[in-house]
Amino acid sequence: MVQSSPEHSRRPWGLAWRCSVWYITSGIEFCVTTDLLVYSLIVPVLPFQLEHLGYTGVSGLVGWLLFAYSSGIVLFTPPIAYLSEKYNARQIPLLCGQVALVGAQIMLMLAPTYWLMVIARLLQGLSSSVIWVAGLALICDTVPERSVGQQLGLAMSGLSLGFLVGPPVAGALFSRFGFHGPFIFGIVVTMVDLVGRLFIIERKDALRWGARPLSETRLAAPQSTQDGGTERIAVPSPLSLAPERRSPFYIAIGKLVTSSRAIAVCASTLMYGMILASQEPALPLHLQAIWKLNASKVGIVYIAAVVPTLFSSALAGWWIDKRGTALITIAALSFSLPWIVLLTINSSLAFFIVMFALENFGVSATVSALTAELASTTKILEGVGYAHVYGAFNMAYGVGSALGPIIGGQMYDHLDRGWMAICLFGTGLIVASMILTFAYFEDKPMLNRLVARIRRKREESGS
Repeated sequence: MVQSSPEHSRRPWGLAWRCSVWYITSGIEFCVTTDLLVYSLIVPVLPFQLEHLGYTGVSGLVGWLLFAYSSGIVLFTPPIAYLSEKYNARQIPLLCGQVALVGAQIMLMLAPTYWLMVIARLLQGLSSSVIWVAGLALICDTVPERSVGQQLGLAMSGLSLGFLVGPPVAGALFSRFGFHGPFIFGIVVTMVDLVGRLFIIERKDALRWGARPLSETRLAAPQSTQDGGTERIAVPSPLSLAPERRSPFYIAIGKLVTSSRAIAVCASTLMYGMILASQEPALPLHLQAIWKLNASKVGIVYIAAVVPTLFSSALAGWWIDKRGTALITIAALSFSLPWIVLLTINSSLAFFIVMFALENFGVSATVSALTAELASTTKILEGVGYAHVYGAFNMAYGVGSALGPIIGGQMYDHLDRGWMAICLFGTGLIVASMILTFAYFEDKPMLNRLVARIRRKREESGS
């Protein structure tokens, strides 16, 4: 029961909706959209700008710029996770990250030399780290435990929305206004996002003001159980104003690295980052080489390919709450497997776009499962918080997205069939991720359940 006080009587304007599940989820979805929008505004136009500045070996240089962005993620994620969990703060890191994103865009827009572009991409990685650590932790702090998968899935749909809007807008603005056009658009969107973050009220603060966020009304619900051999996601939520006991940062990290379940999720996240990022530096050049597409037409290809992924994350999130993370991850990866192989066929542009769209539909659905699985691990790792697990998630993705562009760029530049090599490389990563999911995801992994079922049948047949 919240006692009345002068502080309680001066409730902030709009308290009820500013701390609500719908506002927090939609706000983080917009954060993710902005992050990917700004990121994808740059990818289609960077090769052409580097050529304009007189650089050669453009594919490799773009790969290193993508590496710089991912290095920023890896470099800044540990301190962000540490500070966010130590002080139980989500909004302040989100605001600081947005200021860094504005500065990064201005620097990259005006950079006359390559090394300044690298620094700008490092700053952009810092901003992205904040969203994927503090932002996802804020969702898990706020939403009802029964629907954490669904809410994470809705937030992850911002990935596809950002990728959908960014490349075509970048191509159109680059063709009309030059290199500065996409960045001015990105800065405007970033400022709108900044205003939205200013209105956020975290759950812990809302409780002090006497508000009862929707998540609190459902905390008494019983924990999910095993139904039909599948695990439903249950994420613990705080029941009172008292802070939760958290292990020191180094102890929490130690628990994560000794958990085979957490390591499997992080390894799958790393491979997810490598699959997508390995294609990025080569895709515009491949489309230009085979079908003679310019920057604006490359953007149109992105539109056609990314539209289906708008629905995959939300659909996967809804399914996760009903059937568990392992089944959804394996189903999504199995769906994407044939299409990435067929991307090696250069029959027609329409065929390529359809295959690319189907591949992305399956691969993008896995991120909802990965984030939900990590949230679920907090209930079995005492003292490990949401910022810890999403810090690990972001580190893994950062390493994957750092290695991916380098591998993809070098393959495309130095192999006769570079694009085919990239696609086959992604195929191997998908298979490896499916194996890890089968063996380690959920409290009772699918492999363990299968072995137990086989043993039970043998015992029944023997008796």
